[in-house]
Order: sequence, then structure tokens, then C-alpha cells
Amino acid sequence: MRRNFVTQRVVKLWNSLPRMTVEAKSLVQLWKMDFTEAYSDTCSAAGLAARKGNVELLKALIKKGHSLDIADNRGWCPIHEAATHKTLKCLRLLVCTASLTSGIELKTFEGETALHLAAKHGHLEIVRILLQAGANPDAITNENVTPLFLATEKGYIAVVRILLKYGARINGFHSACLWSVVHQAAYQGHLEVLKFLLGKGADKESKDDYGITPLFLAAQYGKLESLRILVQHGSNVNCQAYDKATPLFIAAQEGHVECVELLLSHGADANLYCNEDDWQLPIHAAAQMGKVNVLEFLIPITDRICDKGTDKVSPVYSAVYGGQQECLKMLLQAGYSPDAQGCPLYECLSPLCMAFSQRFFAIIHILLKAEAVVTGLHYIYCLQYQCFHLLQFFLEHGYSLPTGSHLAGIVKYGLISQQQFKQWLPHLLLAGLNPVDLLREDWLNAASDNMLNFTLEFTNWKRLPLIVGQILFCRMGSSTWIEQKRFDEIPPLTHLSRLKIRSTLKSECLRSDKFICQLPLPSCLHDFLLYKDVLKLYGIPEILVYHEEMETVSNYAEYLEN
Repeated sequence: MRRNFVTQRVVKLWNSLPRMTVEAKSLVQLWKMDFTEAYSDTCSAAGLAARKGNVELLKALIKKGHSLDIADNRGWCPIHEAATHKTLKCLRLLVCTASLTSGIELKTFEGETALHLAAKHGHLEIVRILLQAGANPDAITNENVTPLFLATEKGYIAVVRILLKYGARINGFHSACLWSVVHQAAYQGHLEVLKFLLGKGADKESKDDYGITPLFLAAQYGKLESLRILVQHGSNVNCQAYDKATPLFIAAQEGHVECVELLLSHGADANLYCNEDDWQLPIHAAAQMGKVNVLEFLIPITDRICDKGTDKVSPVYSAVYGGQQECLKMLLQAGYSPDAQGCPLYECLSPLCMAFSQRFFAIIHILLKAEAVVTGLHYIYCLQYQCFHLLQFFLEHGYSLPTGSHLAGIVKYGLISQQQFKQWLPHLLLAGLNPVDLLREDWLNAASDNMLNFTLEFTNWKRLPLIVGQILFCRMGSSTWIEQKRFDEIPPLTHLSRLKIRSTLKSECLRSDKFICQLPLPSCLHDFLLYKDVLKLYGIPEILVYHEEMETVSNYAEYLEN
């Protein structure tokens, strides 16, 4: 083997110094030795001969006393080279060498024996020689992998056969993750090997470290033919992993339609809870992951108790959570409720609440089109997530105004959104929300001057509750509030008349200008009743009606998204 540059320089120095001391000569002699066997990118001379299949050189090296257990940077010895590179004569020589009686089980740094390497590469004759020489067919690597597992992984049926013939165990785990050879054959889709193993009595219900069987694995990865073979051999189609997931659940989640169909045709239970506490069924998995074709199979056979049942979870939630519009439409068309039930799992009172939290505007409108119930909570969400156009949409389509406990939320998030108050507060007040309900302590103290003054424009500011007057007096005394000067005076009769007329109208009549404009009054009074003078005073653009140009739900949702 070629010596390195430093060694050549030392040899030259040796030849030019004939009178060196014995000690010096010994030191230089060390430099002349070939240490390349210890370097990470080389193998020993015997290892190289075995790799190249040079049996004569290998014989000569053995005769000279070269070691056969010197490992390279991978821990490979000559026998590993011969097994991997299929050099039969060299392997026979190494096996027959007396000093290698125990060397047949030498392991690489990864724990592989020569038999592992031969099985992994499908070298049938090498495997036969090693087995006949007494190699352990059940030797394991550092990852607990056996030669049988490696042969199965590659689909080497002949190697699998001979390993079993020489006593390799067929059952139990063959890898660190506790996969059996049946797991591996099913996963790799090696059908001939899979049939052979099952025919030899391999455990078809073996479980890995997650409690997953080979059939479950085939369903998970869409290995349809592997799944078919396992089903034909009687594997349990309703087996459950340690987390209670079923093959049908995992196939539905991954969208393997043909696997789902096969499982159902052989008795898979669509109503077997994968997690009873959280109510996870296959239909939930399909809905959340957007597997429309799978959902078509599951909707007719899934028990509707999950729709609105107490302590259950509707698949509508799953579709909303995953943002799956088509799946949601399918469920709603099949009769699932857009309101479902309260869902502690997702901390939501309704699917509409979840859609708000995810800001899925298109899904919000799908639910609204399906007549989902809108409450004051959803008005709060409009302010919380600053969906001001959606708030206007609620008002224009006749949904009830927030009342009761929801008013506190309107105040809270209204204050957070007060810089944009012109985009939402006029809509609420013009739609008939009682402004006094907003004039709570937080609002009176924290609202900007403009927002507070605008709110007071919708009141009889001389007949406010006593506590409101006291708080306003304190605020004015601290010089933080610049009020409209007219608030110190009695409201004019025109304003009081406006308040009286609007108070006699139902809130449904105030949602848009249509009803007021039809009153038998001059147009100037229509404008006055619609507060156009106040809107102009505060620089608020004239309220536009969006529902005509956004006639369809999808168009309106697209408008909001943009």
C-alpha cells in the first residue's frame, strides 16, 4: 500500500545517515512501518484482498501472520468485506481459517455480523456458507435487528427461506421499535415474503412499541395488497394501538380510500372509539384531514349520537378545526347540525366559535348559510378579532344584538379596538344597541374622547344614570375629557324626537336605512333619523350596505379574506 509523503521523506533521511545510533535507527524504523490500517479511510491489507476477491494475496497475508480482526473506521474486518462484496473463495478461506473460529461472529461498530451484511445484500450463497459454518441466524445488531429482518426488508425470499431452514426465529421483535418480520414485509409490500411468513406461522397480530399490528401498519401506509393478504389470513381488522386508534381510523386519516373500503367490507367498526374521552372516530379523522372520498363512506354508517349528543364531539368541529370547507359542506348537507354541542375538547361553545378563533371566514359563512345560531358572543369575537365587516354582516342579516352578560365583552374588546371605532360602533348604535349599556365604568374612564362623545350622541345626555354622571364629572375634573359643549345644555327637541321615534321602532327596523326611508317624512328627516349629521360631524363615512353586492356567502367570504 502506498506510504504517505512523510514516510517517504523519513526513508530518504535514513539512507543518507549511515552512522546513526541504534536508538535513532529504531525510531526511524517506526516511521517506515505502514500505519495506514489505523486510518479512517482505509482497511487492512487482508480486508482489501477480501474486498477485491484476491484469494491468493489473502492466503499469503494469512501465511505471513496478518491479523484478520483488524477493523477499519466502520469496525469492518476481512470477513465483512468478503460477505458484502460476495467474494466466495475469500469467504471460504476466512471461514476455514483456524484462527477465525470465533471470528465468524465479529461485529461492525453498528453490531452487524457477516451474516447481517450478506442477508442485507441478498447474497444467498454467502448466507449459506456462513450458516453452514455455524453463524448465529438470530444475531442482533445494536438496534436489535436480525438477518431475517434485513432479508425481509429487501424482499429476498430465498434468503428468508434458508434463514428459517437453519433455525432463525420467526416470531418476536426483530428491531429496536419492536417490529416483527411480518411488520416489515407488510410495510415494504413484499407480498411473496409476507405470504411465506404467514404460511410458516408468523404472528400476524404481533405489536410494536406503539401497539401497532402489521394490519394496522398496512392500513396506515396504504399498502392495499399487504392489507388484503393480512385480512385473508384472519388478522383482526378492529385491533387497536395503545392509544386506541384503529386501522380504519388511521386509513381514514391518511385518505387511503381503497384500504377504508376493504376494511369496511371485512367488518371494520366505524363506531369503535379511538379515544372515548375525546370522541375520536374515523369520521372525525377524515373530516379534519379533508379526506372527502373517505368521508363519503363513513357518513352513512357512523352513529349520529356524535352529532349533538352530550359529552360527544361532532365531526363538524373536526372539519372546522382542519379548515376543510368541502368536508364541512358534506356533513351539513348530510344533516349534521351547524351548532353541534359545546366542545370542552376544543374549548368552544359551537363550531362557529371555533371558526372565529381560527379566523376561517369562508367557513364562518358556510355555517351561517346553514343557519348556525349567532349570539352576542359572536359579536364579541368580531371585535376581538377585528372582523368589523362581519359584524356589519350580522346586523344586516337580522341577527339579534348582544345583550346581558355579552355586553361586558363588547365593552372590553370595544375598548381594545377603539382606534377603529368608526368601523364598528356606528353600526351597533344605529342598529339599536342601547348606548347606556356601553356606558360602564371602564368605557367612561378608558374610551377616547371621540368614542365617548360619539356614544353620548345617541343618548339624552341630561337624563343619564346618576353613576354615569358622577364618573363623567370626575373625568372632566381631571381635564382628560374634552366634551362636546352642547352636552352641558338640555338636548334640543329635534334630538329628543329622534330618540323617541327610534325607541319605538324594533331593532329589526333599524338594521338598515330601508325602513326609515320608507316613513312618510321629508328626506331631510330621514337623514336626521339616520344620524347622518352626527356621522358627518365625527368624520365617519356614510354607512354602506354590503349585502346586495355580496349576495352569496362565498363572495362575501372572499371579500373578507382580501
